[in-house]
Amino acid sequence: MITHGLKALAQALAGKRISSVELTQLYLDRIDRLNPVINAFITVDAGKSLAQARAADALLAAGKGGLLTGIPLAQKDIFCAKGWRTTCGSKMLGNFISPYDATVIAKFDAAGAVNLGKTNMDEFAMGSSNETSFFGPVKNPWDITRVPGGSSGGSAAAVAALLAPAATGTDTGGSIRQPAALCNLTGLKPTYGVVSRYGMIAFASSLDQAGPMARSAEDCALLLNTMAGFDERDSTSLDRPTEDYSAQLNATAGDKPLAGLKIGLPKEFFGADERTGCSPDVMQLVEAALAEYRKLGAETVEISLPNMKRSVAAYYVIAPAEASSNLSRFDGVRYGYRAAEYSDLNDMYSKSRAQGFGAEVKRRILIGAYVLSHGYYDAYYLQAQRIRRLIANDFVAAFKACDVIMGPTSPSTAFKLGEKAADPVQMYLSDIYTIAVNLAGLPGMSIPCGMASGLPAGLQLIGDYFGEAKLLNVAHRYQQVTGWHLQHADGLA
Repeated sequence: MITHGLKALAQALAGKRISSVELTQLYLDRIDRLNPVINAFITVDAGKSLAQARAADALLAAGKGGLLTGIPLAQKDIFCAKGWRTTCGSKMLGNFISPYDATVIAKFDAAGAVNLGKTNMDEFAMGSSNETSFFGPVKNPWDITRVPGGSSGGSAAAVAALLAPAATGTDTGGSIRQPAALCNLTGLKPTYGVVSRYGMIAFASSLDQAGPMARSAEDCALLLNTMAGFDERDSTSLDRPTEDYSAQLNATAGDKPLAGLKIGLPKEFFGADERTGCSPDVMQLVEAALAEYRKLGAETVEISLPNMKRSVAAYYVIAPAEASSNLSRFDGVRYGYRAAEYSDLNDMYSKSRAQGFGAEVKRRILIGAYVLSHGYYDAYYLQAQRIRRLIANDFVAAFKACDVIMGPTSPSTAFKLGEKAADPVQMYLSDIYTIAVNLAGLPGMSIPCGMASGLPAGLQLIGDYFGEAKLLNVAHRYQQVTGWHLQHADGLA
């Protein structure tokens, strides 16, 4: 079983204890054996992957390799990759072969990483369980009767099942952090604009952000070093000095490495609301993790995010509005699915979209078109944007009293497949703790913090703008004294 972190794999490759071709083949063999059960990958192309691995071995042999050279990674199927089928988990793009690379893909290619394949996801990233995918639901490796979370469920399941050492994901309302929590991974959503969105198929443009998913904070830091950076092709990309997100992770420290750190505990995260409150077993694990942080020298202080209770309502106005606009490009004319039979141009539009989109995508397009329509824009969309500003202001005020905010990532452990599929509101509430972070554009991450009845739970860490390095360090300190992130699902040897 392959259990090494990225740094250990890089050392093995540099020391010629294994070649990239051999390492890639080990993962491809495991994918071939387990993917029919887990359904984590939509597209695997062994020929392309092994060709990249051979090129990486040549770089390593010439002494030109970097830390990620030869490392196999899984890529969420929302990133365009030249020559690869890029479906976004949809029928609409079921046969789309991308003619270009997303910036994230290009950066990993330039670093010499190997693309193992494209991972399954909720259709157009719309979902919290990975059940809306046209290619079928992904199964949680910890219990294949349960969901892995969404929309980056395929990436989460791939890493949890050791089909890949790490993967990319995207987070619009918790889609990296929630599946990371349900699959016992470390997942990071960076500050909006830190990672380029160029070539990342848009769901809600003001909310979408790419980030890494791996087993540890250290691995996420190494991946973010490659993913982050200004991109002139993305109008929302931020032109900032380059950071080394792993620089402070292993700095020497005493018995209290987090002395002076103030952890904010929002009273809204720890409430007893039956509809949105955290389950007792998950909350117990979160409290235990906070106790561990106190041992590391951190201080906890109560804070308040009074407008967080409005975050789900605001999100499900703003995100569908942006989705209805972004998805208007899929009309059956230029690329994507086209209905086989139609009478005229309007009929082709209607039938192609009706047949090409799934139920959840149609639901959000309808909501979005409604809230943007004449007579409703001011009542819904404009009000939601005002609430978004209030939520961001709450975080600004909170960070005057603390350095990092912590709480649950998800209100429960992984739920059963089909359990919430017929109740969209309950499904939406799965992201109650994560959505506000996207509305504010802040960085957030989830780290494993224990097991409840054999299922993983996640602790969420939220940082101030551009606080990724601090978040990763705080997470790494916890992982140095605990072993939750090292556990893997039984029965998948």
